[in-house]
Amino acid sequence: MVLGAGLRCVPVSDLELRKKLIHGGQLLNGLAGPTVMNAAPFLSTTWFSPDERATATAIASLLNYLGCAGAFLVGPLVVPSPNGTSHLPLLSQSNTEHIKDRIEAVLYAEFGIVSLIFSAALAYFPSRPPFPPSVAAASQRLSYRRSFCRLLSNFRFLMIALAYAIPLGVFSGWSGVLDLILTPVHVSQVDAGWIGFWSIVGGCVVGIAMARFADFIRGMLKFILLLLLSGATLASTWFTLTCLTSVTHLPLTTATLYTSCILLGIFLNSSIPIFFELFVETVYPVPEGITCGVVTFLSNVFMGVLLFFLTFYHTEFSWFNWCLPGSCLLSLLLILCFRESYDRLYLDVVVSV
Repeated sequence: MVLGAGLRCVPVSDLELRKKLIHGGQLLNGLAGPTVMNAAPFLSTTWFSPDERATATAIASLLNYLGCAGAFLVGPLVVPSPNGTSHLPLLSQSNTEHIKDRIEAVLYAEFGIVSLIFSAALAYFPSRPPFPPSVAAASQRLSYRRSFCRLLSNFRFLMIALAYAIPLGVFSGWSGVLDLILTPVHVSQVDAGWIGFWSIVGGCVVGIAMARFADFIRGMLKFILLLLLSGATLASTWFTLTCLTSVTHLPLTTATLYTSCILLGIFLNSSIPIFFELFVETVYPVPEGITCGVVTFLSNVFMGVLLFFLTFYHTEFSWFNWCLPGSCLLSLLLILCFRESYDRLYLDVVVSV
């Protein structure tokens, strides 16, 4: 991430070379993403007891998304909008050079933040505590080859992997172009940023609360996911029908758009740590990093496919909106058919006794 952020800041006048450096930096940043995103279940197993693991996974995974929430604000507030939808005072000065300078300021700031975190990790980041907090933390795991064979041959894992990857991949792609989706209904870039911000913040708060509940009452991961995915299906359907106001005649107001988008973000984002815990429980003793790496890869694949189609069908977004309730409903059906098991928790409870 340090190298990637640094490449984006190299001051060269050749635009073609600058574009290649930025693409290279984005590639390096993307390569680092799965490691950071998948570290939460491994850290929670290594450092925390069984009655704290879900909460630790939620905090470690969802705080990562607060950076995404910050991006929704930093972009519109620091860089003026070129499309005339912004109400900021900066809009009167938003010529090409001014926008370029503000974008470069954001890139330099991101490079500084990443470098600071990298220095802190170099200074002190122990790999494990002096004594393992649970039996699962001290147990032997499968090798890489056996782990992949176990994952690809486990039908139950593939079910919940798709249940996670499809809606979260679609939602990630949809969130990335939220300002474009809301522009036809006369929502400014800043308002779209605030919608994205509060949906992620709400998801973080609810996700940590749900994880704490899962730690108190064990064996309820499937039930929690059913509740969250049901809410996501209803919220995404509400948003999609609201955007089709000429057909459905539903009231299209700022309040309804805010409420439906924020509820959708809360339900889907808060499901992430619950999914991670269920993955690890289902395929234990496969290492947590490999398990979550596979599902994150699948999620990115679905997001990439969706954005690929968006490059061809970008004049009208109703099809994109309909992908949301469809993916949430499919995920809900997969979770309904899933038979849960808690192999890691069973090991901790039985062997420790």
